[in-house]
Amino acid sequence: MEPIVFAMPGNEVMADGICRAQGWERGAWETRRFPDGESYVRFQSAIAGRDLVIVCSLADPDRKALALYLAASVARELGCRSVGLALPYLAYMRQDARFQAGEGVTARHFARLLSSVCDALVTVDPHLHRLHRLGEIYSVPARAVKSAPGLAAWIASRIARPLLVGPDEESEQWVAEVAAGIGCPSVLLKKTRTGDRAVSVTVPGIDAWRDRTPVLLDDIASTGRTLMAAAARLREVGAQPPWCVLIHAIFAEQAYEQLLAAGVAGVASTNCVTHPSNCIDMSAALGEAIAAQLAGQPDGAAPGA
Repeated sequence: MEPIVFAMPGNEVMADGICRAQGWERGAWETRRFPDGESYVRFQSAIAGRDLVIVCSLADPDRKALALYLAASVARELGCRSVGLALPYLAYMRQDARFQAGEGVTARHFARLLSSVCDALVTVDPHLHRLHRLGEIYSVPARAVKSAPGLAAWIASRIARPLLVGPDEESEQWVAEVAAGIGCPSVLLKKTRTGDRAVSVTVPGIDAWRDRTPVLLDDIASTGRTLMAAAARLREVGAQPPWCVLIHAIFAEQAYEQLLAAGVAGVASTNCVTHPSNCIDMSAALGEAIAAQLAGQPDGAAPGA
């Protein structure tokens, strides 16, 4: 019997895309909150003995994670054969080390929570820096899907003569892969952060690329300050208005509106986090990765690669 897919609230579009790509069934359930804020879940589709997939992008994780934990726990209680988590955006990857005395490595604690209620999980381009793979903190099979092919295809089809620009050194891994997929040049900017919302950017020499359209590529935009500072510096040195292409469009508060007002040519993102800028669909690649996990296939070249 084919897997059955359930969408946490706000994840219906991604779940439908996965079902279309794989020919799977969308399950019916009721999820809501009691007046006191507690989560309620009731499975209406029969799930006993079936492989079950729950789709939940974990932007705003503190509001969503407990509901996800309870949904997976109830599914197990009702006798499903396995629980897979499709997490287009995986939160709690930032604090992967102890930077100051008194802090904790919360990435490990969050990984232990999710690992306790699922048999496998799949996500898209997690924020891996000091960690090299999800298996270092997750105790269940965990697969990372690459967005680079989708990003490269979108940029190549819409932007003539692009110059891929990484807004900081941490973006190098994505910028290099996408630039290689397009066959275009790339440069990295140097970022100095002095606070959560205070960023300065140094632009390397780009005189050789003035006939190209800069494309600022980053994995996550939260406050948007890094992209705004990078766009401003590019304009100061005489570059064309840049496009911003993102994997995870978090955009807290008014960050999106402020970025648009900063003189960028446009903003495009994957649908891993629901946002008006979504135009790069990752559902087929995510569904392929989930199917591979359920089939027990080894995590070689990630789907989408």
